[in-house]
Amino acid sequence: MKNGVVYEAKTHKYHLRYWDSLTWAARNNRKKETESEKIIWNSLLRKKQLGVKFSRQKPIDRFVIDFYCSELCLAIEVDGGSHKSKVGRDRMRDQFLKTCGITTLRFSDKEILSDLNSVKRKIIEFIGPLPCQGKG
Repeated sequence: MKNGVVYEAKTHKYHLRYWDSLTWAARNNRKKETESEKIIWNSLLRKKQLGVKFSRQKPIDRFVIDFYCSELCLAIEVDGGSHKSKVGRDRMRDQFLKTCGITTLRFSDKEILSDLNSVKRKIIEFIGPLPCQGKG
């Protein structure tokens, strides 16, 4: 509640509050996404490609989550080079999200750029089996 109004974000199991100032930050982050965020969004997460809906740059409490699925209470974070100096902050964020019932999966830029299939397998392992997408 740093900058005034506190809003609520609905999740599958909870109503999570977030700071109103994060709406602008999330919108700005969506406009300035990294190459890794573009790849994982376009290749895996947009338009229910994995059978569930993800949102980009989702405000939750005092954080902006890279990708969030409210149905699964799943946060996906993309860690770029700057995250090496933010390990403690990332750990604190993950612990906070866990207390809210949200699981965090983290992937490095390098992992997404060099082995997207491995990233996809890890996400599918969490989600569970995908429905058949082809015709019989």
